[in-house]
Amino acid sequence: MSMINREVSDFFVQAYQNGEFKTVTRDDILGEWSVFFFYPADFTFVCPTELSDLQDKYEDFKAAGCEVYSISTDTHFVHKAWHDTSEKIGKITFPMLADPNHELCEDFEVMIESDGMAERGSFIINPEGRIVSYEVSAGNVGRNADELFRKLQACQFVAEHGDEVCPAKWQPGDATLRPSLDLVGRL
Repeated sequence: MSMINREVSDFFVQAYQNGEFKTVTRDDILGEWSVFFFYPADFTFVCPTELSDLQDKYEDFKAAGCEVYSISTDTHFVHKAWHDTSEKIGKITFPMLADPNHELCEDFEVMIESDGMAERGSFIINPEGRIVSYEVSAGNVGRNADELFRKLQACQFVAEHGDEVCPAKWQPGDATLRPSLDLVGRL
C-alpha cells in the first residue's frame, strides 16, 4: 500500500546535532518541509558517503525551507561517537536521529527485522506532516542528494501550483504541464 499522503505518526526520539543531544518530536517537523533520510547503521561503508553528500547539499535544503533528518537504529551516543571519529561525518550539521527502539523505522516501513537496521529510505514530508514522496533502495546502493533536492523542489512547486505538474527531469524554471484532455496522446 502506498505511503503517499500518509500522515507521520507521533514520535519522540533523541538526536545528536552540533555537539549537543536534543529531543525531536512530530511537532518539530510541522510547519516546514522535512526530509527523513533512513540509513542502515553508523560506522559502515556506503552510509558515510551518502551523509557526506547530503551535508554538501544541506544549505540548499535549508534555503528551500526544509530540514534534513538522518535516521538509523543507532543511539544518539553512537551518532556522537561516529561524528567525533569520522572525517566525513564530523562535518555533518543536520540532526542525526536515534531510533534504537525502531519506532520510526517501523512507522515508515523501512525496518529490516532480521538485521535490526533500516533500509535506505528517503521521505519528503510536507509542512502538514504528510509524506509526499519516498523512495527505498537496497542497502548496497547509495543515493544522490542532488536528485533528492530536485524532488523536494518539484514537490514544493506542485504544492504551490496545484494545477501544474512537473515532467521528468524538471528543474525550477523549466516548463511544467497543465493536465487536460488536450494533452492526452500529444506527449
